[in-house]
Amino acid sequence: MPGKTVYLGLGSNIGEREQSLQAAMDRLHSRDLRFTRLSSVYETEPQGMRNQRWFLNLVAEAETDLFPRQLLARIVKIERELGRRRAIENGPRTIDIDILFFGNAVVHTDELTIPHPRFAERRFVLAPLVELAPDLRDPVSRRTMRELLASTAGQTVRPVEFRVMRPV
Repeated sequence: MPGKTVYLGLGSNIGEREQSLQAAMDRLHSRDLRFTRLSSVYETEPQGMRNQRWFLNLVAEAETDLFPRQLLARIVKIERELGRRRAIENGPRTIDIDILFFGNAVVHTDELTIPHPRFAERRFVLAPLVELAPDLRDPVSRRTMRELLASTAGQTVRPVEFRVMRPV
């Protein structure tokens, strides 16, 4: 039975950002979460709290047999293992992993919202998403990633040479 296609957004702006992204990918990959494609890595201007180091961001496409809450539990565990501390909202972080989309599911619970509630406002999410799936439609607004990206002009996002290796 094929799994659900999920899109995860990953970001880091503390310490060795490249190593944090790779470590997160390596820990996420498993028998029940298999990466199919990775976007380029982008250096991006912080949103919200501006006075901090720029982020490295990417989007990963994967197939999973997990349920959304199981995936969230794995993500929280990995973030904690990699030194994530939730001290300041929109503040610096060693690693941030967000579930952007989980198939066509729309989920609203106290601990989880899918699609990610702010993805459509964030060029650092939409630029790599457009690279992977420009015609993917938001199950809520029905707009494509390409259409949504056009409305985020003014946020600085630039590709970098570093590439994360897809775990096999």
